[in-house]
Amino acid sequence: MTLRFHPEHTWARDDGQGIVTVGITQHAQDTLGDIVFTDLPTIGKSVSAGAVSCVVESVKTAADVFAPVSGTVMEVNEALRSDPSLANSAPESDGWFYKLRMDDPAELLALMDEAVYRPFAASA
Repeated sequence: MTLRFHPEHTWARDDGQGIVTVGITQHAQDTLGDIVFTDLPTIGKSVSAGAVSCVVESVKTAADVFAPVSGTVMEVNEALRSDPSLANSAPESDGWFYKLRMDDPAELLALMDEAVYRPFAASA
């Protein structure tokens, strides 16, 4: 499973079947502070790469979450509705936000890999 990163500090993990799991990066979580609410997208919603796909609220602020690739929302992480702290404790694993059927898998390849993203985030 390939993990790729968008410059707006979201990640996409490809399952190899044209579906990606999307969440915020550790850098985004560190910047936001404790997340207390997630406004997840609706299933069936079409999103465009780089466009706002959902919103999170933390103790510091509300922030837009940007879609790393274009596609259709297939599933949301219902556990985040009752326990948004999952996005704090495991932002790049169990704290995922939604799953997306990609419109164009080439968009995923255009995102940063971990070796490029980590220094990018450290300089942000």
